[in-house]
Amino acid sequence: MVDHQLQAKDLITIGVYTAIYFTVFFACGMLGYIPIFILLIPFICSFVAGIPFMLYLTKVKAFGMLSITGLICGGLMLLTGMSWPPLFTGAGFGLIADLILKSGNYQSSKKTIIAYTVFSVWLMGMMIPLYFMRDSYFAAMVSTYGQEYVDALMSYTRT
Repeated sequence: MVDHQLQAKDLITIGVYTAIYFTVFFACGMLGYIPIFILLIPFICSFVAGIPFMLYLTKVKAFGMLSITGLICGGLMLLTGMSWPPLFTGAGFGLIADLILKSGNYQSSKKTIIAYTVFSVWLMGMMIPLYFMRDSYFAAMVSTYGQEYVDALMSYTRT
């Protein structure tokens, strides 16, 4: 099967499945209110949100669908108060996942699993501020989560 150009129905599919994926991801992300779980969110969310996402991957037949999904997810993270790195990791790993799916002609189950695994790395964009933008990130968190939460999270992420 040869991939086709993005069409209106593909954009609708992107919207529907991205909304489902992000809703499941966001619900799992609520575990982050417990400081130790914030470090596990990329793994827990990837596992749980992988269920609807794998269904989405059976619908992907046009190059760029995962890139758009990654960009939307990164943008939603930015809009919900996260910093900017997920925007770029979402778009970047979405593009790589698109290339993997295309290399399997959108029919290889092995490439589908690899594509989702690579796509899931976009979540590491949320971890970047914990280690590389520590001062500004934790200063911003104090007003939302409180000093006790920030102190606990800082102790878990000491380098």
